[in-house]
Amino acid sequence: MSKQIYTIITGTGSYVPPTIIPNSYFLDVEFYDPSTGKRFETENAEIIRKFNEITNIEERRYAEPNQATSHLATFAAEDAITSSGFDREKLEFIICAHNFGDIYPGTYRTEMVPAIANRVKLGLGIKNTNVMTHDVSAGCPGWTTAMIVANAYIKSGIFKCGLVVGSDLNSRVSDPYDRDRMIFSDGAGAVIVEAIESETPVGILSQASRSDNDPVMLKMGVSLNPDYHGTELNIRMAGHKVYAYALSAVPGVVKESLDKAGLHLLDIKKVLIHQANEKMDEAILARVFKLYGIKELNLDVMPMTIRTLGNSSTATVPTLLDLILKNKMEDHAIEPGDHIILTSVGAGMVINSIVYRFPENPAI
Repeated sequence: MSKQIYTIITGTGSYVPPTIIPNSYFLDVEFYDPSTGKRFETENAEIIRKFNEITNIEERRYAEPNQATSHLATFAAEDAITSSGFDREKLEFIICAHNFGDIYPGTYRTEMVPAIANRVKLGLGIKNTNVMTHDVSAGCPGWTTAMIVANAYIKSGIFKCGLVVGSDLNSRVSDPYDRDRMIFSDGAGAVIVEAIESETPVGILSQASRSDNDPVMLKMGVSLNPDYHGTELNIRMAGHKVYAYALSAVPGVVKESLDKAGLHLLDIKKVLIHQANEKMDEAILARVFKLYGIKELNLDVMPMTIRTLGNSSTATVPTLLDLILKNKMEDHAIEPGDHIILTSVGAGMVINSIVYRFPENPAI
């Protein structure tokens, strides 16, 4: 077999903000019913109990007041560069996936010029003017979308290496009066990708994607509190519809990516899935198993961070990958030669699934 160009990950990094927000933080919050515009009559303690029962989120992380999306992205990128020993001046592109740009406390105005990727380059102190920088916005699957773009760049021969970052600061775009605000958190994850010539398929083996036009399931909207007169827009999610959509659509996209790679589900060591709702992710995995005629669900294949980190949108999958590779997740490991799946679903709606094989002689 002749050698082909593949995209491999040679460094990972993440930034988990230090401020822990437990569920008890929301005990005194005024929650409004999106269907009636009135305050819930149910006590907050019960709302929180049911929320935890459904999502398994017990706490989440919020950024510091002086931090914005680009800061979190820079910290994660610095971690990837430092821990891998990669020469930052040799980077040929930086892609930053995010959804809201830089937002600071006290204002809902987003700063997206210059691009977050440019701000990351500045924060990293990179002097090389030949680095191409740009952003990607694709909801929670932003980082997997950026990885697909990076893979296209590398396989085309245009670039040989780059940095792919996912960063979001969701705590500042969540409606203070919406119970769904308890889902969202802040964070960032990053990877360094490089080209490799190999006779054996390695790195990114395949990808499958799906998009559906639905502006309702995840959108921006005014506050649920009718007495609040601010004009800012907050992230709004139709939870039940998102749950039903994910269960019906994600398993097929995952299987399509495996089919393209010529692999069976049993060839996969880990499924790194977007962390938004633990029960939803378990149900998605169960349906993937069902597509292969496997009745017994193996949850060990799907590491979860949602209990303590919540839903950090574009940051969830790269953060999860970094934590595993750096042995920071008990009972989970990835070895040379292992196959994994990187998959995410979110606003749009958008679904991506990437099949990745770790080199026998890993660079990280």
